[in-house]
Amino acid sequence: MHIIHSGRFSDKKILLIDKNPKHANDRTWCFWEKEKALFESIVCKQWNKLWFHGENFSGQLNIGPYQYKMIRGIDFYEYCFNVIRQQKNFDILFEEVEQVFSNNKTGVVVNGQKIFADYVFNSILFEKPKLQKNDYWMLQHFKGWVIETAENSFGENAATLMDFRTSQNSGTAFCYVLPFNSKNALVEYTLFSPQLLEQEEYDEGLRAYISDVLKISSYTILEKEFGVIPMTNFKFPAGQNNSINIGTAGGQTKGSSGYAFNFIQKHSRAIVDALMQTGKPFTGQSSSRFHFYDSVLLKVLSDNSVPGKKVFTDLFKNNPVQNVLKFLDNETSLSEELKIISSLPTLPFLKAGIRQMI
Repeated sequence: MHIIHSGRFSDKKILLIDKNPKHANDRTWCFWEKEKALFESIVCKQWNKLWFHGENFSGQLNIGPYQYKMIRGIDFYEYCFNVIRQQKNFDILFEEVEQVFSNNKTGVVVNGQKIFADYVFNSILFEKPKLQKNDYWMLQHFKGWVIETAENSFGENAATLMDFRTSQNSGTAFCYVLPFNSKNALVEYTLFSPQLLEQEEYDEGLRAYISDVLKISSYTILEKEFGVIPMTNFKFPAGQNNSINIGTAGGQTKGSSGYAFNFIQKHSRAIVDALMQTGKPFTGQSSSRFHFYDSVLLKVLSDNSVPGKKVFTDLFKNNPVQNVLKFLDNETSLSEELKIISSLPTLPFLKAGIRQMI
């Protein structure tokens, strides 16, 4: 999509391979940004106020000039495929990629056949990486229901970013609520932990939150979604030769939060910019400073030296929300970062930081 948006490369023959045609609304992307960007036309809802409910702190946060935006998976797929199919130099193949190679030649293997290309952009994480010393691997796993109520049950003007008023027995757990209108909302139950739960446990977490916290006794479930995102400080390789890794496989999921959508867009823009400026799709290395911060927080969360509930509460309670969002986007200056870090429990984070440098 960024290649098409650039208005260049119409002389290049481009093949998009996906294992299925994406007809289901299987996920929802949420992100914050200040400007209108490439996918603004399919943003189905946006808010400039967010609720946060943590440990002895609750508040509605005005995040302007940021807007918190939501894109439904099905809208994204339909929009992208519609645009791509209009490009005469694009082909689409719905098959599973078995292998990516880039030695003397570059390409992929599909149905046992090799397809060669100048460059391959690979988003497939074929296997869990082999972790090294001081590498951590947790999972952000979540289940969401779009529910409808007979009564007006939701405030349309604010979404709930994090609500920790749910059991923490299975790991750092919170819910978020994204209201479409006063009677419809996506309610998501999310955990940070090493292991997945049984499906019934997610359902129970959702039922308990909806009844005990939202105080909704009667509702209809319209849609369901489930997802798992790796939270890790493992340094994913940028690629090999003319094979460039993108998405989670290219390290574009933030290790300490699981946020990915905006990081993927930034990376894609950078690749296309590099292609336009140099003729090659190679971008610079990501910041080692933010990788260190992610590593420290993952160490704290994996050891439970400070409960995740307290970490995120301190983060939002003690800092302007705009600075927190900027920090989570890896866009803060060192002086801004020092202020944020000083608002967190000093000793556990200091120990975790020292551990990362040994």
